[in-house]
Amino acid sequence: MEYRKLGESDLELSVITFGAWAAGGWMWGGTERSESVNAIREAYEAGVTTIDTAPVYGQGLSEEIVGEAIKGLPRDKVQILTKYGLQWGDQRGEFYFNSKDNQGKDLAIYKYAGRDGVIKECETSLRLLGTDYIDLYQIHWNDPTTPITETMEAVELLIQQGKVRYAGVCNYNADQMMEAENTVKLVSNQVHYSMVNRKIEEVVVPHCIANKKSILAYSPMERGLLTGKIKPGYVFPEGDHRSGNKSFSPENIVQANSFLDKIKHLAQEKGVSIGQLVLRWTIDKPGITIALAGARNAEQAIQNAGAADIKLSAEEMGYINMQLEDLVLF
Repeated sequence: MEYRKLGESDLELSVITFGAWAAGGWMWGGTERSESVNAIREAYEAGVTTIDTAPVYGQGLSEEIVGEAIKGLPRDKVQILTKYGLQWGDQRGEFYFNSKDNQGKDLAIYKYAGRDGVIKECETSLRLLGTDYIDLYQIHWNDPTTPITETMEAVELLIQQGKVRYAGVCNYNADQMMEAENTVKLVSNQVHYSMVNRKIEEVVVPHCIANKKSILAYSPMERGLLTGKIKPGYVFPEGDHRSGNKSFSPENIVQANSFLDKIKHLAQEKGVSIGQLVLRWTIDKPGITIALAGARNAEQAIQNAGAADIKLSAEEMGYINMQLEDLVLF
């Protein structure tokens, strides 16, 4: 496994980070708790020491599963990344979208990052995770109803109290990052980035490189689309958000698989999967510090971890990038 420093902090993360959204089951058609726990533990044994989760993933279930999985592991050898700012218990903030919980009950999600909400969420996360500090605390989405200063003052207080080590953001643009930095030092921005979604290369990547902020890339395999396993006519299980996601339109599935066909010989030559090749490409891109990869079982977790051991030459990266030139961004 390869490890990289988070921004200008003294925290080092595994370049392949365990993304625990699917572990919470919510929007992924449910979860098998024991398999998720085992997947995290096997990932750790394979060198994946960093785990990213959030309260909204299963409405606390993902954090609870992560807490169970890391129990007994040396805490200073595990990096826990979690988030705040998405609420489902009240209607403060800005309405985001309607959903259903793991029991099929209606759920309204709101963006809320007021001072009281941030502090309360942190206490709940610490309890569910079974730890007394969070390594990286990230706002999940910007709450336009709360001044960024108020939100970041709450995080700064949590840092002073020793409950949070470092502050990060998710889905922030460059201007929002700069505004947040007036109150608290940021070390990272977690954003959507994949071969078929490279919009952050225009402004966010240059900003982060220039200001020594890490980029944590989520959905690098575009939620499974870039694994080569999703073929035309694929049917997602009930409750899986991908069934209605535009990235999985018939046209996009055909286009993605056509691209993957052009690079699969590289994976075959290296004796790796398409998904592993995609992950390696992601962490080799300028400005990208780590890639988040989810796993539903130990086999997938171990395979994801193996992506860190792949070597891509400049010529191979160039070849992949050339094939991407004909791919319309989703």
